Amino acid sequence: MNIVRVATYNIHKGVQGVGPRRRLEIHNLGHAVEQLDADIVCLQEVRKMHRKEEEYFTRWPDMPQADFLAPEGYEAVYRTNAFTRHGEHGNALLSRWPVVTHQHEDISDHRFEQRGLLHVEVMVHGCPVHVLVVHLGLIRASRARQVAQLQRFIEREVPSGAPLLVAGDFNDWGTLVHKAFRSSHLSTFEGERQPTFPARMPIVQLDYVYARGLLPLGVHVPRGRIWWRMSDHLPLIAEFSLPT
Repeated sequence: MNIVRVATYNIHKGVQGVGPRRRLEIHNLGHAVEQLDADIVCLQEVRKMHRKEEEYFTRWPDMPQADFLAPEGYEAVYRTNAFTRHGEHGNALLSRWPVVTHQHEDISDHRFEQRGLLHVEVMVHGCPVHVLVVHLGLIRASRARQVAQLQRFIEREVPSGAPLLVAGDFNDWGTLVHKAFRSSHLSTFEGERQPTFPARMPIVQLDYVYARGLLPLGVHVPRGRIWWRMSDHLPLIAEFSLPT
């Protein structure tokens, strides 16, 4: 049985806290990504660059965060969602397996939130697997429209018989995303939820891995102080069996 291990993690731009007490966590996150030991790591709120943070932190990496976080032998794919006054940030995918193609689509719903999806095709154990990395908006009506756009993207860009993973921070405290994805034959792990937010005392699951054409095997969220210090979200790790 060929197994693929997938992790999704909102890394909060590699910095925790605000103002003069904020601390750089990107180096700890690098060790954390290695510990996840995932074949595919889906990341949100990843900085490509930020001029003010580069000046403030003496140990700010001299490369984009996606490349910095990629363990040895992994390929990093990054695309920008948001341009800000001092830099830019977006979604990233780190893959232990060869990347075939990748593309990006803007799914921003209004001018106050810049959002996007990253589509990467990865060759896993000789099987092409399509992966979408997403970070949906904070407003429920926006999420509904973004999910509809995501569904249209899947219909247009992903072959109907191809294994598909959709992972990320869905910002959904209810069942909007679950119900919408059922019509696209995308499912997640049923039963007990895995709270991922807020990291220090998680009470709600905002981070999911949905799948189509793969057999779900198990899902869990790492716990402990080393995890909640690095980001406001905890990572979620899911395992699937590839079709034979």
